[in-house]
Amino acid sequence: MRRRLILPVIPLAIAGLVLAGCATQTVATTPASDTSTATTQATVEIDSDLDTDAVIAADEGATVVNDDEWSASDAVDIELTGDTASTAEDVEVDGSTVTITAAGVYRLTGSLDGSVVVAAPEDALVVLILDDADIANTEGAAIEAVTADDVAISLADGSVNGISAASDTAAIHADTDLTITGTGSLEVSADGNDGIASTDDLAILSGTITVDAADDALRGKDALVVEGGTLDLAAGGDALKSDEDQDATRGYIWISGGDVTATAGDDGLAAATDAVVTGGTIDLTTTGSDGAKGVNAGAVIAIDGGEVTIDAADDGLHSDGSIGIGGGTVTVSSGDDGIHAEAALEIRDGVVTVLQSYEGLEATDITISGGAVDITADDDGVNASGGSSGSGGQGGMGGGMADTGETLTISGGTLTVSAQGDGLDSNGSMTITGGDTTVFGPTNDGNGALDTNGGLTVSGGTVLAVGSAGMAETPDSSSAQQWIAATLSAAAGDEIEITDASGQVIASFTTEKQLASLVYTSPHIVDGATYTITVNGSAAATVTEGTAIAGGGMGGGPGRR
Repeated sequence: MRRRLILPVIPLAIAGLVLAGCATQTVATTPASDTSTATTQATVEIDSDLDTDAVIAADEGATVVNDDEWSASDAVDIELTGDTASTAEDVEVDGSTVTITAAGVYRLTGSLDGSVVVAAPEDALVVLILDDADIANTEGAAIEAVTADDVAISLADGSVNGISAASDTAAIHADTDLTITGTGSLEVSADGNDGIASTDDLAILSGTITVDAADDALRGKDALVVEGGTLDLAAGGDALKSDEDQDATRGYIWISGGDVTATAGDDGLAAATDAVVTGGTIDLTTTGSDGAKGVNAGAVIAIDGGEVTIDAADDGLHSDGSIGIGGGTVTVSSGDDGIHAEAALEIRDGVVTVLQSYEGLEATDITISGGAVDITADDDGVNASGGSSGSGGQGGMGGGMADTGETLTISGGTLTVSAQGDGLDSNGSMTITGGDTTVFGPTNDGNGALDTNGGLTVSGGTVLAVGSAGMAETPDSSSAQQWIAATLSAAAGDEIEITDASGQVIASFTTEKQLASLVYTSPHIVDGATYTITVNGSAAATVTEGTAIAGGGMGGGPGRR
């Protein structure tokens, strides 16, 4: 993968207009040749296959403290006794502040109304074993790592631990790489800010972790990695966040295992660059604002495994760059787009279900080459459209009948669409070379089951598209595969069959909606042949292969007549 930062200079006077709603951060600069103030916007350009291996390979590796790097038998015991604690070598106690000053393993037990601070040498590894420890601080972080190389928090087997803070800092805050591991439980309450935060890398390996945070529940600035554990997160802001946006190799979230349940006032997963899922079970609910997205990434969303369930006020999956789904299970209910990418959207494998959306899938270039995809949309089901969709039901970018270069390509997999607007829509071209596609399109004549500005070509696969007749579009005359089209009348629940001249049924289905038009193409359609379409056993239309629907279609290239 090639990835590079692009830093266009934007005059300050217009920056507010250009950058409104942009997920990337701007930083002020003053060019040497110009004394006026300007801003630069850091963006990321991606050139790769959108699989998780490629995306992770391009990111800087996260620092993780594995369990075999230290031993609990080396632990120094620290007894927390209300407003103070016991002392030990390399442990300083000043009132209710316990400070660890050297590398090592330290076991904390008891309760403390104060804070535990790690202030060790820059090359130190410090491990804190929480063994039925309860630490509460009203004036700052309950656990704070100020200096060290790496800090790990281990939850002792069978232990129940509580960390709380009521200040404007995170309950657990680290200016170091931070790893949380162990088989015990941890409950974190942060009334003023984040739950668990690191200004470097944050890794969750195991444990049962509950976080209730006024702002973000988990935040790793450079990277947030979840390999295991059971996480129950409630956040006023983002549930899981990585926000380093000045380095294209950082600012990512990678979930490879564990069981994550999160409710967020803003985004469920918010990554400045990449959001990657290769395993685990993830259940995200975002309800706090109209812009709250399930997964929000500045560069790439890549899902090749795991089970992701999203109920989002805004887009379910949203990337300012591209999205690649190559495996796993993704289920989305959204208040706006189910899955939205500003650039490319690829579905290569997996099970993708959009239960509720304004528009189901939207991106500039959409490719479906495998998997099982099921889309339900109040407007367009699959929309190849340039530009951002508006929230609150603004959907696709539309804008005339000119071919503006977008592409929708279907080469494999199973795609089922139920849409009130256009079923399959491209402001550019649509190409179908394989797969099994079924479209239950609109019942109003202002939209069509198939709609392109640049034409529809079919050279393979099976496509059944039914809907209204006013905007019905058929494949172009350049299509290599034969097709039929008909106008007819059928109600939801009617049984429809397509038979050839010998009476053989080549296709049958139960329509989910009222329909007035039908387009069907498959390798079974023969050049120049005649076909009969029956509704509930009665002949409704007789059509000849390659004859377009009279009066239908305002799409791209004309159908064969």
